[in-house]
Amino acid sequence: MEFASPFSSETYEAVPRVEIPDDLGLRAVCLDIDDTLVDFSAAGRRALAAMIGRDDMWPVWERLTELHVARVVADRLDYASMHRQRTKSFLDELGVAVSDEDAARFERRRAALVQCHWDVYGDVLPCLEWLRAAGIALAAVTNASGAHQRKKLDTLGLSRYFGHVAIAGEVGAAKPDPLIFHSACAALGCDPAEAVHVGDKLEADAAGAVRAGLGGVWLDRHGRCESDRDTDVQVISGLDELPSVLVADLGRAGVPVPR
Repeated sequence: MEFASPFSSETYEAVPRVEIPDDLGLRAVCLDIDDTLVDFSAAGRRALAAMIGRDDMWPVWERLTELHVARVVADRLDYASMHRQRTKSFLDELGVAVSDEDAARFERRRAALVQCHWDVYGDVLPCLEWLRAAGIALAAVTNASGAHQRKKLDTLGLSRYFGHVAIAGEVGAAKPDPLIFHSACAALGCDPAEAVHVGDKLEADAAGAVRAGLGGVWLDRHGRCESDRDTDVQVISGLDELPSVLVADLGRAGVPVPR
């Protein structure tokens, strides 16, 4: 099998064609969506600041989001109710009590602003093109709302790369639960040992994947890596580094490294 390997965070210029064997060893790569493929935190932070007129409350919003999403995964809330309740809890932190109707209105406006700021990282499309050209099956694995994430992938032109999208609320388990990783592997027709998961959260993504029997790669875009991290987890600072990890660090013979 031959392919031209377009791989650069800045350009799609072709590199010399390389020969790879049909049996790659690695059959699937799973990727987180938010802050892995899409710069979601920046979009969310800008939208929230525009709504409340200050830029220091994003950590509170993230904490409340994690708490409320856990209730969705536990089947205690649907996503619409979660959005309202999260907004009411957040505004309560600001000393503002609102009705369900006002909370829903706030959330609709905030979500529209977030969508305006969605942006795909520059290293994403070259990476996805390379993986697809190498014949590796791809799944997106996310703890966020299915409808929201599918719309995001569609809007940003990313859906065409993925053979499956694993949604925590639909699977009934959220990362780092092994079940969501195993469900993605099953949908792609591979064993966990034949797959790698890549994401921006050390525990939920990379370490969780390792415990589920996959290879785990932590996408540490902000240089947070510490020397005492889990040694079974590989660390990259951008998706342009992923092919080298798949070949060298994870010992996946046969996958060509772009050069």
